[in-house]
Amino acid sequence: MNELEVKKVIALMSGTSCDSIDAGLCEVYPDRSVKLIKGINYHYPEHVRAKIFQMFRGEASVKDICQMNFVIGECFAQAANVLIGEFGKPDFISSHGQTVYHYPFDTKLDGISLKSTLQIGESSVISQKTGCTVISNFREADMAQNGQGAPLVCFADESWFKSKKKNFAIQNIGGISNVTVVSQNYDTFGFDTGLGNIMIDYCMRKYFGKTYDKDGEIAASGVVCDNWLELLLSDEYYFIEPPKSTGREYFSPEYIENTLKYAPEKPEDIIATVTALTAKTITQSYERFIYTNVDIDEAVICGGGAYNKTLMKFLRKYLPKHIGLTTCEDYEISNNFKEVMAFALLGYCTYYGIQNNLPCCTGADKRVVLGKITG
Repeated sequence: MNELEVKKVIALMSGTSCDSIDAGLCEVYPDRSVKLIKGINYHYPEHVRAKIFQMFRGEASVKDICQMNFVIGECFAQAANVLIGEFGKPDFISSHGQTVYHYPFDTKLDGISLKSTLQIGESSVISQKTGCTVISNFREADMAQNGQGAPLVCFADESWFKSKKKNFAIQNIGGISNVTVVSQNYDTFGFDTGLGNIMIDYCMRKYFGKTYDKDGEIAASGVVCDNWLELLLSDEYYFIEPPKSTGREYFSPEYIENTLKYAPEKPEDIIATVTALTAKTITQSYERFIYTNVDIDEAVICGGGAYNKTLMKFLRKYLPKHIGLTTCEDYEISNNFKEVMAFALLGYCTYYGIQNNLPCCTGADKRVVLGKITG
């Protein structure tokens, strides 16, 4: 293995909310610390974003997916080129891609596992359009070792928080919510807790014509419908033991529309209730799967949910009083670009051949080097 050096990495990420491509120029150090030099939110063109949501709804043909693999690669390259235009070429680009389908279940076809995942955004297009080496496709190797290919950010969470001498629940709230537990006496573990912003954003578009609830203002103006909340909390996903992962395939528009049949009349009450749902499913998952093993000192929130003041108030209300509630900003890690920083680190490890999955989080049979190198 080559001696580890500081590397400049442009990391690219588009999550389940699909609001933009998050692009960040990072410096990654041999001690696995990451410094964000600059992050940008590069918005998909309107019709491209509409096509992505069409794929999410299962309304895309093989032709559509084939074409969008290249189109999204072009969009990712454009995002990277904004940073390259300002700072010059990095040592390499680390691209998560755009997840369009994630199937972590071990069902069989002729005795062969159907467990699979698909992130599109062709790495060869990114490489050719930027002139950079690209590291991509991080989830597949873990799944080939019988893991769920998620959550992967646990690796970065352990690298950044293990030395801080506390027991942390590091909670990302994007479209889907996922937690990493980093403690002093137990192996790191993590899982997807369930809905993050997907249902909130869907209902905001449906009832208010807005893409999200800025600062949680609409939720704050409504009243939580306890009966509907209890019905939503009864979904079987929340009771499955980790390791587990989920996505838009499960919490689909059809899923949401079915639940809305039982919703309160006032749109503000709907937003208040689904915001409470995100907070409640997070805290109930802690009660079911974390507190039995680890005494948590602090919950650290990141992702778009960290900016939702009403969601944060619900979390404070539902968490035990002795557990501190902070955000990644309190640790000089960007709430908005934390996952970008994590994939910069994952790409760095791939570059040097360092194993960068955590089987205790994904359920894989063994540690492997994640990612493929293009260019």
